[in-house]
Amino acid sequence: MTNNRPVGAAFHEGDEVVLAEGSYQGTLGVFIRLKGNVNWADITERNGSIRSHPVAWLAHSTAAIQRN
Repeated sequence: MTNNRPVGAAFHEGDEVVLAEGSYQGTLGVFIRLKGNVNWADITERNGSIRSHPVAWLAHSTAAIQRN
């Protein structure tokens, strides 16, 4: 059974995000849209690739990256 309830923080098209979990942790990108299963999202990564990742792995990049 597919769960179509969203998880995690709310993201909007154009939000800068970072993969806070998973094997590509630390990857920066821009949120594009939720998939048909709203627990997954497409992001444009900094290298121009569009990839799908679990929403639960995403964080807003300004909150996740500390700049000195």
